[in-house]
Amino acid sequence: MMMIELIFLGYFLTCVCANGVADVVLSCSLVEEGAGLGGMGGGALFTRTPATLVLRDVAVAPDQSLETLTAFVPPSIPDPDAILLEATVSSPEIPNSDVLLHADCNDQETLTVKKDQSTLIQNKLRLPLSQSGTILTEVIFLVFTHIKSVSAPLRGDVLLNCGFKQQEIPLAQEVGIEWRQQHRGKGRKVLEMKTRLDDAEGSTVVHAERMGSSMDAAQLVREGNASVTLTKLKVLDEGAYICTVSIGIFHAQQVIQLHVIQPPSVSLSEEKLVLKTKSPQTLSCHCTKYYPLDAQMEWSYLSPTDTEPTVFPDQGSLSSHRQHSDGTYSQSSHLTVPSSVSPGTKITCRVSHLALGEPLSVSVMVEAPEPDSYWWILGFLVVTVIFFYQVIR
Repeated sequence: MMMIELIFLGYFLTCVCANGVADVVLSCSLVEEGAGLGGMGGGALFTRTPATLVLRDVAVAPDQSLETLTAFVPPSIPDPDAILLEATVSSPEIPNSDVLLHADCNDQETLTVKKDQSTLIQNKLRLPLSQSGTILTEVIFLVFTHIKSVSAPLRGDVLLNCGFKQQEIPLAQEVGIEWRQQHRGKGRKVLEMKTRLDDAEGSTVVHAERMGSSMDAAQLVREGNASVTLTKLKVLDEGAYICTVSIGIFHAQQVIQLHVIQPPSVSLSEEKLVLKTKSPQTLSCHCTKYYPLDAQMEWSYLSPTDTEPTVFPDQGSLSSHRQHSDGTYSQSSHLTVPSSVSPGTKITCRVSHLALGEPLSVSVMVEAPEPDSYWWILGFLVVTVIFFYQVIR
């Protein structure tokens, strides 16, 4: 029995719908293990060949519209050079296969198929073809994830989803799960688990290199759930996580991107702003302890006579980024307040950041200057002199 590994790399192509099911056609890559050169010549371990995969019997909900899709028409004359594979989604069941009807197929689910019997032969693979020119197959091993990218807060917890389905695998077979992290050219092992599918006592071995990483061995055996939990996230935990599942001769993986985020705290340097006529005033907006790096700060004002705020034409100056020991950043924006700003005007600093659902704003009201204390003293003396003059008279 020949095994074929497919990687979904392309986009949705065509579909034909009948009796509540549809056939989805995907562009993909046929991945074959190469001979290599034993490490001396550094030969390629794998080769990829463009191929096409037809998934039969994808369930269609009554409310789904397929008006924009084109019916799949197999070649009238089988082409022995074309790699056209055919499988049903129920062998084993491909999770969430119905989303393929209208979605891009960049989830890169990995599956292994085995060939069926027929008479015509495909030239490259030397596999039998059906009368319509397809290689009749069934899925026997599938590694999948329900989410390809996840964001989680700094110092929080996250669950990275990974699972597998298989057919015709003995329960006594050992399953190995390895999670690795790749980030900026560096990699490290996060967690490794080995157990037997018959859940024999003492068969589970776990080696966690990242403190606070864990898997559920019982869910792995019962449901094929290879998800990993990471607690107390740090900035260094960000990156691509590779979930590799190995069962006997089967070996496939999924990649999940983890983004660590931390919203900023925003404050102004002044609780109130009293205009001064003799010297310009500087108002600072402090954006602190955020991640990732990019944050945008914008100054605007709303005068008593306006209904909509106006952006300051001069946005002031930005400080350099300051990085803290936990990997977060801080930055400040400094605005020179124009002397033309009238009392009663509200000045606002608006901060946008990836970790914020919507921009965060802080404001201060401009107040009229208090009378100079010199004039208060002079006025008091004048009133006092007049009072005593009246008394003496």
